[in-house]
Amino acid sequence: MTESPETSTAAETNGSADTSNLLELVDISVHYGAVVGLHEVSLAVKKGELVAVMGPNGAGKSTVLKAIMGLAPVVGGTVYLRGQPLDVATHEIVKQGVAFVPQGRRVFTHLTIEENLRMGCLHVSDPSEQQRRLDSIFTLFPILRTKSSDYASAMSGGQQQMLAIGRGLMAGPDVLLLDEPTLGLAPIIVSEVFEKVSEISQTLNTTIMVVEHNIKGILDIADRAYVLNNGRIAHDGTPETVQETDILTDVFLGRVADGEL
Repeated sequence: MTESPETSTAAETNGSADTSNLLELVDISVHYGAVVGLHEVSLAVKKGELVAVMGPNGAGKSTVLKAIMGLAPVVGGTVYLRGQPLDVATHEIVKQGVAFVPQGRRVFTHLTIEENLRMGCLHVSDPSEQQRRLDSIFTLFPILRTKSSDYASAMSGGQQQMLAIGRGLMAGPDVLLLDEPTLGLAPIIVSEVFEKVSEISQTLNTTIMVVEHNIKGILDIADRAYVLNNGRIAHDGTPETVQETDILTDVFLGRVADGEL
């Protein structure tokens, strides 16, 4: 595994959390029956970072996010949040400050845009706080304010993706997990999504981990990147180190064997 000098990896902590990291996975293994989804994967995100997780299909990228959210069959290792094991039930994780936006723009098409957004903060009992969060999302995504009374089913794919991200932010997360946010979108919309993700990171200081297949787009905005291959970390470092090496060519063309990671 290649490491950048400035990156403190979870593996160096001998199975315990590095308290300088907001979110950390230590030696996480996921098995789907006889199929290994992740093999002793260790990665971390510091507060305020935008970290990309990349790799070919089947590398384990989305499984990383599902492992964090308790949606994958983890057979070994520990997920830490703020230095403490994240061992609560999946539906309680959002209350701990982690929001997950899955791939596929899973919005409630039978609800209005505003109703969709409010679904993201059902755990918030204070109506004034709910409204404050809603106004914040409308400021970030003006199109959602304009169409707030429209049903989500009437939105374009790009607008639905903005809605899905906005709903995740309604939870007021410290960590936002995004799974393939540009999948299936037109190139001009892809650029807009990346701009918004960068804006969220910079203006809201939200820590973001994003799984993304659009290599160039995500490396343009990420602070650090992990490259997965066959359920293992093949490389971690800055976008510059990723682009300076042949790691992307190697993993996408299948030149990296398990024993070489």
